[in-house]
Amino acid sequence: QVQLAESGGGSVQAGGSLRLSCAASRSTYCMAWFRQAPGKEREGVARIYMDYSHTYYADSVKGRFTLSRDNAKNTLYLQMNSLKPEDTALYYCAADLWRCASWSKADFYYWGQGTQVTVSS
Repeated sequence: QVQLAESGGGSVQAGGSLRLSCAASRSTYCMAWFRQAPGKEREGVARIYMDYSHTYYADSVKGRFTLSRDNAKNTLYLQMNSLKPEDTALYYCAADLWRCASWSKADFYYWGQGTQVTVSS
């Protein structure tokens, strides 16, 4: 079992920055951030192979969001810069012990409770 605990959400004005953290209770193969805005499907934002540091980003956040990790702490970070109102969503941390090849929600077995990010114009 893997428990995930997110933190770092909040409210910010457009153009501002936030950093999200996700602490896992043990090491994992893959960690990711997803987000879900009201009335929309949950979508992948960024994911990383924890051992190899290969990262993948959704086109909508490339150049603005950056993943980093601290394997000693089993913690994933998402630095979000140049935030836009359309980034407003509940952000979920996800992890899996075996898979990391796609954005499919089904490929991530473990999920956090989510942390709210609100960007005002």
